[in-house]
Amino acid sequence: MSDVTRAKHGRPVHHWRRDVVELAALFTAVAVADAVANLVGHGPDGPALLAVSAVALIATAAFHTWWSRRHGHAPPRTDTGAPPLVAAEQAGPSATGAAAATGLSTAAAPSADATTLWRMRTTVRDEPGSLAALCTALAHHQVDILSLQTHPLAEGTVDEFLLRAPAELPAGEVTRAISHAGGTGIWIERADAHDLVDAPTRVLSLATRTALDGAELPLALRQLLGRCTIRSLPAAPDDRGGENSAPVEGALEDTVMRLRAPEGGVITVERPYLPFTPAEFARARALVELDTRLGPRMPRSKDVLTLPQGSAITVRRADTADLEAAKDMHERCSKRTLSMRYHGPVPDADRYLGHLLSPRFGRTLAVQSDTGRIVALGHLLWDGDETEVALLVEDEWQRHGIGSELLGRLITMAVEAGAESVYAVTQASNTGMVAAMRGLGLPLDYQIEEGTLVITARLDATPVRSRLPYDHRSGVGQDRQFARDRQD
Repeated sequence: MSDVTRAKHGRPVHHWRRDVVELAALFTAVAVADAVANLVGHGPDGPALLAVSAVALIATAAFHTWWSRRHGHAPPRTDTGAPPLVAAEQAGPSATGAAAATGLSTAAAPSADATTLWRMRTTVRDEPGSLAALCTALAHHQVDILSLQTHPLAEGTVDEFLLRAPAELPAGEVTRAISHAGGTGIWIERADAHDLVDAPTRVLSLATRTALDGAELPLALRQLLGRCTIRSLPAAPDDRGGENSAPVEGALEDTVMRLRAPEGGVITVERPYLPFTPAEFARARALVELDTRLGPRMPRSKDVLTLPQGSAITVRRADTADLEAAKDMHERCSKRTLSMRYHGPVPDADRYLGHLLSPRFGRTLAVQSDTGRIVALGHLLWDGDETEVALLVEDEWQRHGIGSELLGRLITMAVEAGAESVYAVTQASNTGMVAAMRGLGLPLDYQIEEGTLVITARLDATPVRSRLPYDHRSGVGQDRQFARDRQD
């Protein structure tokens, strides 16, 4: 019933003229039916007339079926249900934009076993209908929009999509369609299931990790911003500025952002392939500010293990608070052991400890004997966008499996941090380090550069397990944080 025939309160209005017409039609139909019945039942040709009528009805139905199949008006089987491009353009941006806003999908979802996830970012003009044009272009390629984030800028709006496209659709076709729809500065890469988590949830998860462990800040920034190079620089010695200085609120320069580090230096983040947005800059700055307010912190879990010789050792995290104990271990190490570890003058070994033990540059594991002395150190260092592993074991504690245990735990940390590979710089004569790397059971690459051996291990998704038994007689809580499997 139309709005014209409704009262102000929404109740239908009854008109007597319509009732009379309907009643007349009913009486007419009854009269015609009675006449036909009398003709068939009492007429001389009633049975023949009934048979002819049946044949005519069957012939009419058959002809209608043939005509419908030949000139059908139903949509083809491959129709996705999306409006044609001309119809969408005639309806205007409001109709298409509404469909995009309500479902973020203007095409039927392809089957899950024949699709690919993509992350795409593009810049469009900040005007009505620009987003609708992108959605329409994606719909014509049966691309489903799973999520959308917008970043308004002065020169336009940056739209970031998570797309599910048919597996046979190449990335070039997607970028070409977006370009024809008005998108510029298009960037696209493969995505995985982790990208399905919405941005606020991901940021909160990274903030929790940062709050629990100060060494997580570089990893949190990398997971927040994608593939990027993160470097920590010491504070500038004077007020000359440059890359070693940054304002308190930070600085954003297209593909580079500089943030004031908690200890007074500068954290530089570079992503040459994609400029940072103001939203990304604000999120990164919030993580750094959280780290600054919480101050130095580190998990204090300990694992007590039993060596094959029967001695008990404790493996724990270490930081700059262990600097003096680490220097004392240097005093007990031979010159040969120190030279194979640091590849330089032995007297300079102590100068590296401050950098190695800082959680800003990586993670450090320390091994303590039953007397409380540190007898071994293992370092996992964030070297730009690469990861280095290094070991130092006191002479009288070598050949007891400590190096292999530390290396396995460091590799587990690297896997949890999302590293694809780690490398160790050593000498060919350092048979202990070479044997420990081979004992990982991972694919290894060997390179010799100016007499120095570089061993690179390609990581898989399975962390290396502990090779030493736990000492269950100790009263220390068995928090197997660095040996247990933690797969996302």
